[in-house]
Amino acid sequence: MSSRLKGKIAIVTGAGSGIGRACALALAREGANVAVVGRRRKLLEKVATEIGSSAFVLAADVAQKGEAERIVEQTVSHFGSLNVLLNNAGVLHIGTAEQITEEQWDETFNLNVRAVWLLSRAVLPAMRKAGGGSIINMGSVLGINGARNRAAYAPSKGAVVLLTKCMAIDYGQEQIRVNAICPSFVETDLTAAVINNAPDPNSVRAERIRVHPLGRLGQPEDIAGLAVYLASDESSWVTGSIFPVDGGYLAV
Repeated sequence: MSSRLKGKIAIVTGAGSGIGRACALALAREGANVAVVGRRRKLLEKVATEIGSSAFVLAADVAQKGEAERIVEQTVSHFGSLNVLLNNAGVLHIGTAEQITEEQWDETFNLNVRAVWLLSRAVLPAMRKAGGGSIINMGSVLGINGARNRAAYAPSKGAVVLLTKCMAIDYGQEQIRVNAICPSFVETDLTAAVINNAPDPNSVRAERIRVHPLGRLGQPEDIAGLAVYLASDESSWVTGSIFPVDGGYLAV
């Protein structure tokens, strides 16, 4: 175990699988105590077993009213403080503006934007008490550039990008840093559905690989290293920044 994050207390949402799981494991390996948050307790417990005694399982739906405050209160009660928030939980619905339903639109913005805002707001008092902190929002390259059939998802991630910048400006003087990681196509349960539900999964996978100059899709671990950096004091002069981690996708 490294000591880059020794003494840090972190909350990671959507921690049961994919990018959230990889980030929770990486933060813990670097010395952080981690509250793993998500809707599926069994998956969270598996992650906690991998982490060990520095993990705290917190089953919660971050999109539900009152959950943000409960998550923060229970984390601080368990660990005694709070230094890092990684807003990773999210949902992806595919479709054009005509195809996306009102229910899908509302779910997308409730989880991808509103929950990020509520939890980010809820951690501020604890971070002030700790003398500062780091909020890391999981955005997307589609919050920077648009794409076909992402009429709800891309705007939601664009909102995350601008929320990140606004909070960085508002809370920088309190040493509360806010940054966003913007992955491209990372292989997770969420993105696997995009491929597997396509009429020709092999063709879709090949096309996704083709638009990345590095010649492969991302893995959750490709994102975790940047999350560790942004959580650590190494990034103490970094705030309001938007970091594409995309295999060169935006360079094309």
